[in-house]
Order: sequence, then C-alpha cells, then structure tokens
Amino acid sequence: MSTTLAATPSQRSHLGPMLIIGVLFFIFGFVTWLNGPLITFVKLAFQVSDVSAFLVPFAFYLSYFCLALPASVVLRRTGMKKGMALGLFVMAIGAAMFGQFVVARVFPGALTGLFVIGAGLALLQTASNPYISILGPIDSAAQRIAFMGICNKLAGALAPLVFGALVLSGIDNIDQQVKAAPDPAARDALLNAFAAKVHVPYLVMAALLVVLAIWVVRSSLPEVKPAGANSESGIGHRDGSIFSFPHLWLGVLCLFLYVGVEVMAGDAIGTYGAGFHLPLGQTRFFTTFTLGAMLLGYLAGLALIPRFVSQQRYLALSAVLGVLLAIGAYATSGYVSVGLVAALGFANAMMWPAIFPLAIKGLGRHTEAGSALLIMGIAGGAIVPQLFVHLKQHIDFQLAFVVLMVPCYLYILYYGLAGHRVGQAQS
Repeated sequence: MSTTLAATPSQRSHLGPMLIIGVLFFIFGFVTWLNGPLITFVKLAFQVSDVSAFLVPFAFYLSYFCLALPASVVLRRTGMKKGMALGLFVMAIGAAMFGQFVVARVFPGALTGLFVIGAGLALLQTASNPYISILGPIDSAAQRIAFMGICNKLAGALAPLVFGALVLSGIDNIDQQVKAAPDPAARDALLNAFAAKVHVPYLVMAALLVVLAIWVVRSSLPEVKPAGANSESGIGHRDGSIFSFPHLWLGVLCLFLYVGVEVMAGDAIGTYGAGFHLPLGQTRFFTTFTLGAMLLGYLAGLALIPRFVSQQRYLALSAVLGVLLAIGAYATSGYVSVGLVAALGFANAMMWPAIFPLAIKGLGRHTEAGSALLIMGIAGGAIVPQLFVHLKQHIDFQLAFVVLMVPCYLYILYYGLAGHRVGQAQS
C-alpha cells in the first residue's frame, strides 16, 4: 500500500524514496548511455553510413518528444509510483524487440525497439524528475538531482565497458574480416554472428526491467502530490495557465539544447574520434571517459550547491566552461581534442540538475504538464547530433562540432543568468 506525501521542506527523512529513485536513475542511465557504443555497433552490423548510424540516438530521443505529454496524462490516472513501474515494463518490451530485430538484421525494426525503450523512459522520467525535485525544498533540488545524476552517470560509465566486453570485443578484427570476405555469403555469415552477440544481453536486460517494475509497485515508495509540493506563491500570473510561465518555456528550450550538447559529448564522441582515424577498438570506450568526467562534475555540484553557490549561478559557470572546452577541442587535434570533448562531461554534469527545478519552480497544479514539456526537450538529443552528422559531410567535422556547441552553451548561459527569472515576481 502506498502512502501520500506532500513533500514540504519540514519533512526530513527522504532517504528510502531517494534510494529507490536512485536505482531507477541507475537503470535508465545504463540504457541511455548504451547509445554511444550502439552507434559503432549498428554501423558495422548493418553496414550503414554515419548518417544512418546516428538514427540510433535520433529514434531513442525522438520518443521523448512524441510521448512525454501522453505520459503526463497516464501519470494523472496511475499516479507517479505505478507510472514508473509501467515505464519499466515498456522499456522491457523495447529491449526484447531490439534484441530480436538485431538478430534478424532488420534495421528499421531495431530502431523501433529503441523508440519503444525511449517511450518507457519518457514515462519513467516524466514521473521521476519532478518527484525528486519536489521531494524536498525546491531551492536544493539541484543537490538531490545531482545524487540521482551520480547514479545515472555511474551506470552510463559502466554501460560502454559492459557492452564493449560482451558485444564489441575484437571489433577491429571483425571489421577487417568483413572487408576481406571472399563473397557476400561469407560476409553475411560474419555479420550475422556479430549481430547475434547482442541478443542475450538485451533479453537479460528485458527480464531485469520486469523484475524492477514489480519491485517498484510493491515498494513503500510514497505518492507525491505535485500541486501541494510546488506552489505558485510568490509568482505573479494573471490567468494561471501553463502559458503564463515564460521561465518554463525558456527552460524547455534550454533543456533541449542541453541534452543536445550532452549527447554530442557522450554519444558522438566515438564518431568525433574516428574523424582523427583512431581505431574502433579505442573509440568504443570514449563515452566512458565523458561519463567519468560527468561523475566528477556531479561530485563538485554536490559539494558546492547550495552551500557556496546557487544552482542558477553554477549553471552559468558551467556554460562558460562548456564554451571554453568546445573552442579548445576545435583548436587542438587527436587525443587532446578528444580529451577536451570528454571534459565537456564535467561542464554538462550540473546542467540538468539546475535547469529542471528552475524551470518547474512555482508551477503548482501545472507541475506534471511542465515536467512533460521539459521531458519533450530531451528530443534535443535527437536533433543536435543529426545536425552534426549532416553538417560534417560538408565542412570539417571539428568546425561542425564547435559551430553547434558554442551557441547552445551561450543560450544555457543566458538561462542561468536571466532566463530562469523571466515572468517571475522578484522577491
């Protein structure tokens, strides 16, 4: 039986719910950050171009745009707790689909499986992000989300290592064997064997997601009433509609651009490294370096926010660091340039934890809808990498990288300095 929580600042012990949500963040961190090595995997397994391979993050992140608002409707009927469990079940279906279609080497089917996984995550994130934001005082939400981020990025750092060991081991040799195959039948046999390596891991993942869904339903995780936890007091709005919160809409764009740069630094880094003709056996691990930098960024955020710096000021500082690192990556080459791209993980770490609570602050009864709009912004992870992979066909890949990244960070800087206050009554 679940209990109901109004999540007021006076409530002191939220350790149990935070641990449960932390497990969920670990799970969708692991699943999300498989996209980087999956780009390398599908490029070989399906023999597709970079543009087609980048449909992996496109299909995955586009599902957030399509399903976040329906997810908010579902959550109103099921409650956040059952909604999270439902999201895990949907993810399990998607994982099973992906494994089956990859073994059959049906690329559109594999992309559909990734879309379904993303759909489950859209439901899970639409519930879990506002949940953790309003579980305690909104002004310290970035600190709580940072803890969730550590769980998420720890899983993300492990994901490429596990996937690399189970699926991508010996990929350079396999690539050479495929290229040297004496006839199409021998080539297809090699590719079929390589694709089949993903089947069992994804079936195991599907089974674990089902187990976790049952665990969440049977857990003591309390229900949170967003309207009671995130009141509109102190914010002057005349009609009280969702359109009367400009800081939310500016935040949606900010989150869209943030997820775009996060995916560029995490998932596209392998393709970026390949631009310097680095071997596949090395580029498959680059996502782990970015996630390691993000972990360090979360630890720094936990130590500094809100005791020494506000979440909005830290967001602005992070954006400035992002601009400097992106320019540095453009000005260098080889492993140094790749290292600076990986270091963007440190700059990116505390952006989501700051943007999300700033954008939903004071939404009251609109918290679920506002959260859904923000989750739709995750589609930035679909669009920005697609712009990169198309742009680099016409200009140098480093130039394509920097001309996309710097404007995104400059807008994030604006939101941290001023955008989050637009339309709000000044205290």
